Amino acid sequence: MFTKILIANRGEIACRVIKTARRMGIRTVAVYSEADANARHVRLADEAVLLGPAAARESYLVADKIIDACKRTGAQAVHPGYGFLSENEEFAEALAANGITFIGPPASAIRAMGSKSEAKKLMGKAAVPLTPGYHGDDQTPDLLHKEADQIGYPVLIKAAAGGGGKGMRLVEKSADFPDALASCKREAISSFGDDHVLIEKYITKPRHIEIQVFADTLGNCVYLFERDCSVQRRHQKVLEEAPAPGMPEERRRQMGEAAVAAAKAVGYVGAGTVEFIAMQDGTFYFMEMNTRLQVEHPVTEMITGQDLVEWQLRVAAGQPLPLRQEQLEIRGHALEARIYAEDANKGFLPATGKLVRLAPPAESINVRVDTGVEEGDEITPFYDPMIAKLIVWDETRDGALARMRQALADYQVAGLTTNIDFLSRLVACPAFAGADLDTGLIERQKDFLFPAAQPVPRDALLVATVGELLWEQHAAKLAAKTSGDPHSPWHARDGWRMNLSSARTISFKDGETLVDAQVRYQRDQWQITLHGETTLARGKKLEGDRFAVELDDRRLIASVVAVDDKRSIFLQGATVTLLRDDPLHRVDAGDSHGGGLTAPMPGKVVALLAQPGQKVEKGTPLLILEAMKMEHTITAPSAGTIKAFCYAAGEQVADGAALVEFEQT
Repeated sequence: MFTKILIANRGEIACRVIKTARRMGIRTVAVYSEADANARHVRLADEAVLLGPAAARESYLVADKIIDACKRTGAQAVHPGYGFLSENEEFAEALAANGITFIGPPASAIRAMGSKSEAKKLMGKAAVPLTPGYHGDDQTPDLLHKEADQIGYPVLIKAAAGGGGKGMRLVEKSADFPDALASCKREAISSFGDDHVLIEKYITKPRHIEIQVFADTLGNCVYLFERDCSVQRRHQKVLEEAPAPGMPEERRRQMGEAAVAAAKAVGYVGAGTVEFIAMQDGTFYFMEMNTRLQVEHPVTEMITGQDLVEWQLRVAAGQPLPLRQEQLEIRGHALEARIYAEDANKGFLPATGKLVRLAPPAESINVRVDTGVEEGDEITPFYDPMIAKLIVWDETRDGALARMRQALADYQVAGLTTNIDFLSRLVACPAFAGADLDTGLIERQKDFLFPAAQPVPRDALLVATVGELLWEQHAAKLAAKTSGDPHSPWHARDGWRMNLSSARTISFKDGETLVDAQVRYQRDQWQITLHGETTLARGKKLEGDRFAVELDDRRLIASVVAVDDKRSIFLQGATVTLLRDDPLHRVDAGDSHGGGLTAPMPGKVVALLAQPGQKVEKGTPLLILEAMKMEHTITAPSAGTIKAFCYAAGEQVADGAALVEFEQT
């Protein structure tokens, strides 16, 4: 067994590998970019080596730098995680040439499965069922368009070298094909350095089922059952579970054996994931094989009781698989939700910022949290905006659903927007709870998942008001302690007035709605009037940002986290957000764009879709911004004329930068 390994990845992936390595007594070497100098995986590892600037292509993806780090630290093997270099055959070959073990499959297997089109040909020879489509080498746009027309719409354009939902476009009609192809090729070349694509028939209401396979160097190969990854947005998984609901034992065996056949067809070694499209009638087709351990592998670990990273390390060291097929069994049900910094209500727009508050649910035999960040860390624009993977387990699916609902309610994040509320609605969605699953579930259930905005509940407004009052008192006490006269009554913030009852207004903004809380001081309590209704309130500051709040005859425990003017209120398993409004600073903001359109986040302009002087209608695409591994189309907010573009294609832009000078008509 190895005594020291290097982990050629970052974030929660690297932290996950470190956890197992440490348990096995294996020392770890982390690598990091300048943007990750203080990252959690750097803090956890025994050693760390700086690779270069923030951009992955200048740091994490530079094989020579990683090999040099191995030589300098004495690392005997490299674990590539499940991204970055995990599916790069040149990297695997370079390690072998330098006498360093690659904790992954042989380069030949990566090469065979790395091209989706070549993989389809191999799977056809191995008698693995295939989806109708075009997998040829001729990439002439006109020919691809013709092939798509012959297959029949809808079709899916997929980057041949792709993965993780990148380089994929759904095309509903022939007229949309050229633009979709161009966009897909741009994303493919940016993400994978290869714009080769394949075209497949898009199957309506499919399920996305993947089989976890594992092979050793001695010829043994097993499948560790299936995962249902049907719940997706933008072809990226949102929530996964194992085993797949409603999976008959015979079909599980058929899919498992097909996955093993796929692995054996390429001489596979290590952990791999064979992905299938499954019809509602049980028919299934090979989609692709990811030659790595997947992000969602924890649900497989939870139902099998196995540590798959440990399996990887043992296989890479030449040891046999720990178990045979007949020794593997399923116990219980597991769910995994991906906690992202993103705004689900704005097309899952990624968010950046500081994790001012990060309090995950307590871990136990039923709850697991895999994360690469801690409170105080930053979510930057350079990498994937994942905060954590939340995994739960129980004896039954209904039990696991209940565990997930509670764990999401207990998850507290402040400082940036997250998808936690969306995930809570998703888990509670009748279609998901009833296992009515397909890859279009989110779109199909959008009325339930994206309800109209509701006013902030009265209790949350009251808690926010009490929080402001208690924070003021706390700050006053701290100031008194450092003053020349700590006992002076002038430090008090208790509203005392001679022969009067002091009153004031504390104002918040709920979206665009101004909410005024009328506060009247009454010794050790306050009269708070909201919308004409008065409540007697008391409060006590607890540790950190937690408060005990009494509202008439009810007692609540809540947290209020302040970031500038933003207030995040955590109350009874829900999170609401308000803005503190200062009447003294109210001004007419006028046009927020100042005659232009602004960047929703830092990124790079990859294409201009219109011309200066062009008259456009509302919703007309103006430019494409690439940020946080995704393309975002910036559209016209109304009918008008493009006066000028502020940036050329290829240029970097900052968050909030003016992109287009636009004149409304």
